[in-house]
Amino acid sequence: MAKITLKGNPIQTSGNLPSPKSTAPDFVLVDKDLSNRSLKDYAGKRKLFSIVPSLDTPVCELSAKKLNDAASKHPEICILFVSADLPFAQKRICSIDKLDNIVTLSLMRSKKFAEDYGVLIQDGPLAGICARAIVVVDENNKVVYSELVPEIAQEPNYEKAIDALLANKNS
Repeated sequence: MAKITLKGNPIQTSGNLPSPKSTAPDFVLVDKDLSNRSLKDYAGKRKLFSIVPSLDTPVCELSAKKLNDAASKHPEICILFVSADLPFAQKRICSIDKLDNIVTLSLMRSKKFAEDYGVLIQDGPLAGICARAIVVVDENNKVVYSELVPEIAQEPNYEKAIDALLANKNS
């Protein structure tokens, strides 16, 4: 279990993020059209998983905007924004904020992704949803970077994550 905080109050996650050089766990998540998606749907692409509690919060929404901007400059990458929100809410927020360059995925049908990636919050007021984290995966589904944000109300290190995503393309 990893220990993080929510506004200074300690909480724990279900485990640890996948470590660099490990293979990213497969998953089944739900897209905006209520279709199941898995790792194979993004085969051959470098992927950045932005894992957040809810897209419908200020810090998560800001993260989505920043990563959407990064993706607009690099169409060869794939930003997967994972949250506990229903696909309907994700779609509404993306429409309002014109977030056309990220893919939103929901834990709607299962929390297995959150468990396998070690981000399922175990206690406190956000128990049952995801901690804030970034996992960058190469074309072969090998983890090249991961960051569990120690304080849920803070943003991740976008620069390091984007650098990892863009580094050694086609290697």
